[in-house]
Amino acid sequence: MNKITVCPICGSENIYFDGTMYICPDCGYETNGEEELETVENNTPRDSNGAELANGDAVTVIQDLKVKGSSMVIKRGTKVKSIRLTDNPEEVDCKIDGSSIVLKTCYLRK
Repeated sequence: MNKITVCPICGSENIYFDGTMYICPDCGYETNGEEELETVENNTPRDSNGAELANGDAVTVIQDLKVKGSSMVIKRGTKVKSIRLTDNPEEVDCKIDGSSIVLKTCYLRK
């Protein structure tokens, strides 16, 4: 099983194959694999809690981040307004203290 599959009931990506059946541990859905399971193309940016992000959203930084190539540190709890999505769903573009910075979505909370 080299493709990522999604549970058709709850949309979870945690489906696994136990040898005879596909099982979703989140909702308990089971199938023998004859039904068509959807493949995932995860292009939706999500924050650290799984909430979808959109252009113009305001987010909060969840941990102190050192900025590479600078002595600047983005403190935990910093509010970032008007984010812009990038081509990479794991990154967003924003401005903090007048500097344009790209942040990873795993360090943000909506």
